[in-house]
Amino acid sequence: MSQSSSSQVPQVKSRLGAILRATSGNFLEQFDFFLFGFYAQDIAKAFFPAQNETAALLNAYGVFWLGALMRPVGAIVLGSYIDRIGRRQGLIVTLALMALGTVVIAFCPGYAAIGIAAPIIVLVGRLIQGFSAGVELGGVSVYLSEIATPGNRGFYTSFQSSSQQVAIFVAAILGFILREAIPGDTFLDAMGGIAKWRIPFFVGCLIIPVIFMLRRSLEETPVFLAMKKHPTASEVFASALANWRIVILGMMIAVLTTTTFYFITVYAPGFGKELHLSATGTLLVTLLVAVTNFIWNPVGGALSDRIGRKPVLIAIACLSFVTAYPALSWLSHEPTLGKLLAVQMMLSFYFGVYSGTMLGCLVEIVPAHVRTTCFSIAFALAAGLFGTFTPFAATSLIARTGDKASPAYWLMFGAALGIIAALIVYRGGRTVEQRETVAA
Repeated sequence: MSQSSSSQVPQVKSRLGAILRATSGNFLEQFDFFLFGFYAQDIAKAFFPAQNETAALLNAYGVFWLGALMRPVGAIVLGSYIDRIGRRQGLIVTLALMALGTVVIAFCPGYAAIGIAAPIIVLVGRLIQGFSAGVELGGVSVYLSEIATPGNRGFYTSFQSSSQQVAIFVAAILGFILREAIPGDTFLDAMGGIAKWRIPFFVGCLIIPVIFMLRRSLEETPVFLAMKKHPTASEVFASALANWRIVILGMMIAVLTTTTFYFITVYAPGFGKELHLSATGTLLVTLLVAVTNFIWNPVGGALSDRIGRKPVLIAIACLSFVTAYPALSWLSHEPTLGKLLAVQMMLSFYFGVYSGTMLGCLVEIVPAHVRTTCFSIAFALAAGLFGTFTPFAATSLIARTGDKASPAYWLMFGAALGIIAALIVYRGGRTVEQRETVAA
């Protein structure tokens, strides 16, 4: 029995609305998730007091990373739920969990008030956030890919990453306004009993009801509704395990996206401080990075739709590998905000074009019936083991080597993994579409 194309996919108007509703939740997830990284130095002083400032910062970054280690767990548990129950319901659940983690961190008293319980509570909040984020990105990417028009899958899925950039932009704007309105060290002081770094977290709490209303109106994807059989949780786990090779390759491809993203956004304030640049100027650079990230993501997705995923992935990974250290070395020698902006713009180009391509690639190389689970596991491993480890790795590399350009080695490592994985995934002239039929 045939169906018209209009009955198989939403019309353009409803498709655009679906993109907005899906990515609005992703915006909230990323806004709350990355606030912790943006304000790591302030959080370190509030919850992880130490005689050595670097030690306190490493403790904060360590908790940031530990929360990310929950991503693979969330990818498996919530990914199987979404593949079994549906995209819409799963995305509502992930939003609720992220909201809970955000509220916990926003309202947790500082170390001075409740002692060791403070960092423990913050860690719990981060673990909840990480568990939710483990499947949110994969769930949104899969949703967008399943409502995409023919030949535009890369372009559509790229808006998952673009929505993150809006979150970074808003977080940077808030940070800039706060630092301008409350100059100097008074940014850490309490006025009326509220530490100023908490304000962005409270903003995240306030927009939670709005995002919930938007996501509750999300429709299920026609692709999921058309599936004659939805796998049980045990079947999803078994299939994901059977396809472990493609999951590992997907993880390797995603590492460059995650390491570069966390370097140019979450770690940017810390790196600016290492270079003795103004906090306000660094935030402005981060704000501009969010704008260019937003632009380059759909450009990368559209380009890969036209010329293929492989040439874009390999070209950008090679450029990143070759230029990362020279660029950071040039920046760290007599650093200025102008130099920081130039290097960040270069890395933003790499990230955006590569990310927009990578998302389409991951959606295509994993089996369709466990698409959310396998995509989420691959991306969660890349983010949890490598991406969110970037601030800690960069800070440690500089502390150990004394070379402020040494974080480039971490970016080069991610680029090398991407090159190797892309060559394997696309070896022998086989197309991505053929690899989508990997046996469950």
